[in-house]
Amino acid sequence: MKTKILLVITLAAVFSLSGVALGEGHHYPGAVFTMTNDAVGNSVLAFHRTWDGRLIYDDSYATGGVGSGDGLGNQGAVVLSQNKRLLFVVNAGSNDISVFAVKPKGLKLIDRVDSGGLRPISLSVDRRILYVLNAGGSVGGEDNITGFKIAHNGTLWQLPDSTMQLSAVSTAPAQIAFSKDGEVIVVTEKATNNILVYTVEDWGYVDGPMVYPSSGATPFGFAFGRRGQLFVSEAFGGSPDASAVSSYVVSPEGDLSVVSSSVPTHQTAACWVIVTKSGRFAYDTNAGSGSISGFRIGHDGSITPLDADGRTGVTGDGSGPLDMALSWNGRYLYSLNGGNDTISVFRVRLNGQLVPIDEKAADVPPGANGLAAY
Repeated sequence: MKTKILLVITLAAVFSLSGVALGEGHHYPGAVFTMTNDAVGNSVLAFHRTWDGRLIYDDSYATGGVGSGDGLGNQGAVVLSQNKRLLFVVNAGSNDISVFAVKPKGLKLIDRVDSGGLRPISLSVDRRILYVLNAGGSVGGEDNITGFKIAHNGTLWQLPDSTMQLSAVSTAPAQIAFSKDGEVIVVTEKATNNILVYTVEDWGYVDGPMVYPSSGATPFGFAFGRRGQLFVSEAFGGSPDASAVSSYVVSPEGDLSVVSSSVPTHQTAACWVIVTKSGRFAYDTNAGSGSISGFRIGHDGSITPLDADGRTGVTGDGSGPLDMALSWNGRYLYSLNGGNDTISVFRVRLNGQLVPIDEKAADVPPGANGLAAY
């Protein structure tokens, strides 16, 4: 009896931390979020995740800001806090960030703050620190990153003098993210073919950047694995079947070392990257090929394609897969498809292979951007 009681308590704690979505008396094990990026009024679209990975539409939640109405060339526009209780969203058109509390019965807008620059496109959170990547160089400003402290109630306040420039005024940046240990922040620049590394110092401030040339052209999305491993997609300017993924190791001091250099996907426009919770597999979406390429990750961070043709998962011709997200248990992978305005869902097998569950699990409006899940 004690064992059964302990199991119930443990499961309740897990679902509490995951912010289990409730709706009309039903219990769901998770949720998926994207944003409309609408230039008239930005909103978050929330979907319940069922036990078999499928999606049920919940509701639309206004951010209070506006989107850009166009492609952001980014990864990480919608992110969850590590405890899954807060959702952060960029408003690229109004140059600010919205914060939602993830409640049992939906989302609640609790804050909206200036991003510290122009055209925010990507966010990353480490415990109570958030950094935003502003791509202001594309709209007459300067590209930068800016840091924020996350208060206990979820509101944000900007760290004074935390704004740091990128390697140039206009770099077409794509993504910002903390390493898993929170020791460094990485930014990719598509126009300069550079990867920037900032070291995180006291109180959430950063030092840098240290500028490293990308192993391949047009570094775009990336994801961290274990032991400082970093996996970066390379779109090679969108050239047909020329995309690749490189792996690196990043030290806490900010040193970046290549492990696997430009491993081909044999697909087009590799842009977004995700790593499984186990750290064993990495995936990138190929926007120009309607496909997802999978890689097996070695202990040293080296990568080997799961499929010779680079097509571990298929979202469909013209689907234009963009951002990806994994459920909290790592069993389901979601792909936001900008070509046909849908979300696809795959089951992740133990060997890393992707089994399609629903090619069009949900419909989203044109221009939808960013994807987060638990």
